[in-house]
Amino acid sequence: MSKLISLGCAIVMLCASSVASAGSESGFYLGASVGNADSDAEYRDTAAGDISFDDADTGYKVFLGYNFGVVPFLNLAVEGSYVDFGTAKGTAAGSSVESKVNGVDAFGLVGFNLGPVALFAKAGAINWDSETTVLSSTVNGSGTDPAYGVGLQFQLGSLGLRAEYEVFDLEEVEIGFASIGMSYTF
Repeated sequence: MSKLISLGCAIVMLCASSVASAGSESGFYLGASVGNADSDAEYRDTAAGDISFDDADTGYKVFLGYNFGVVPFLNLAVEGSYVDFGTAKGTAAGSSVESKVNGVDAFGLVGFNLGPVALFAKAGAINWDSETTVLSSTVNGSGTDPAYGVGLQFQLGSLGLRAEYEVFDLEEVEIGFASIGMSYTF
């Protein structure tokens, strides 16, 4: 009976150690997330004057990254993604306003493994495009601005479940993006 208990404990320890080290694996990873994009916008329009509104819509992103796995409990990674923040809608000066923003971003990530759970912070930039419609006129914009975020990831083998909050501080719009998603490490 004691041999069976010892064997069971050894199997549990082996499984736990493989899950604990899974977050520190190096290699490419691919993932997708969906969430809430909260846009806080301030525009200046020649016909309508100063316009400001706050609205949220469903956004999504597809990301690709590489984890260097330098130290067992520390993750260093680079990550890029395509992100679409949906359409923010509002009214200003009695007129409807719609703003669509999407872009491509690049981040550096630092994460700390706590067993199968990892906490991470990221900083980078986004190259964005926007289309804003006010009083039946459309204004297009683009630029490159800073972005940063924090997150939590649960790693089970090569599969990761991820929750994060990112801030994209664009020229006329600040977007807070809270999302959940999955990643797969190759």
